[in-house]
Amino acid sequence: MKFVDEAQIEVHAGKGGNGCLSFRREKYVEFGGPDGGDGGAGGSVWLRADHNLNTLIDYRYDRSFRARNGEGGMGRQRTGASAEDVVLRVPVGTTIIDPDTDEVLADLVADGEQVMVARGGRGGLGNTHFKSSTNQAPRRTIPGSPGEARRLRLELKVLADVGLLGQPNAGKSTLIRAVSAARPKVADYPFTTLIPNLGVVKADRYRSFVMADIPGLIEGAAEGAGLGVRFLRHLARTRLLLHVVDVLPEDQSDPVEQVRAIAGELEKFSPALAEQERWLVLNKVDLIPGDLRDELCGELVERLGWRGPVYRISAATGEGCDTLVYALMNAIEERRLREQEDPEFAAAQQQLRARLEEEVRQRTQARRGRPPSREDDGDDDDDDDVEVVYRP
Repeated sequence: MKFVDEAQIEVHAGKGGNGCLSFRREKYVEFGGPDGGDGGAGGSVWLRADHNLNTLIDYRYDRSFRARNGEGGMGRQRTGASAEDVVLRVPVGTTIIDPDTDEVLADLVADGEQVMVARGGRGGLGNTHFKSSTNQAPRRTIPGSPGEARRLRLELKVLADVGLLGQPNAGKSTLIRAVSAARPKVADYPFTTLIPNLGVVKADRYRSFVMADIPGLIEGAAEGAGLGVRFLRHLARTRLLLHVVDVLPEDQSDPVEQVRAIAGELEKFSPALAEQERWLVLNKVDLIPGDLRDELCGELVERLGWRGPVYRISAATGEGCDTLVYALMNAIEERRLREQEDPEFAAAQQQLRARLEEEVRQRTQARRGRPPSREDDGDDDDDDDVEVVYRP
């Protein structure tokens, strides 16, 4: 299945049915009077979040969706049938944007959450409504109103509690394979990961969280180097970031400079994302002789001036992974509890997320090389056509 995280579609709601002009004509009824019925309502268009979907591939080729029109009214005061609504399923985490105004119409972050994006037209009125003592044979009706039509831009951001970031070949995919059932591609060359991968990490039987692995970043990614920063937006909804570092890079580069380069790219992409809580994970420590680990890792942390949590692991052997998983689970639960009990903290977190969403949208627009779209042709050929398998 191809991973598509952007799509543009057109939705057209149905027109309401027209009111009927009719008079009762029946044997032995001399003055039957008007009996025209009302028209039925046109179908509306809804978007509904579905946790069974993880890509917008369904909307890459089918881009126009129309609801049926309502049926017209009939004699004997019969109302026309209303058209059924059209429900379009999208992945959880889909943001719906009006490309003409750049207005965020809805953000579907829960399974089953839905929003009406085009309202169907109202049914017209038959001539029965216009009879009176002075107008006993009205020939006036009201036609059904047209349904709404609009263009929509759909943007998907995966929902995860923990996000992994780091240089290519830092061991992010190996880590998510080690702690979850996800099976992203792992190889000994850069940019093995081309799209985000999700994995459900179980700390124990009833405690779990979702981890997201995105393609590696390199210096200059904000200007388009490597795979650029396109997939960084998938970290916008994480609660915590893990900065995975290869302590002994094969190219003999300096891990400290790599960390600083990634931090710089985060700052360029979104200052709010750079403010997110970030833990340092020193990976591949199994390659360091036991008597030198403390010295080498301590020197690296000291040169960085890192003040946050630091963990030493080997994703390949599993060393230190359990400790990291339990620490992450406890931190996530504490964060959730604090948000429930401390209104000020919850408000601050909500404000940070709102800033982050706005900065991500601005960055996405800048990546397209133009201001908010007003004449978007709907072409999304810049999507990466790569294979992805999600195994939560």
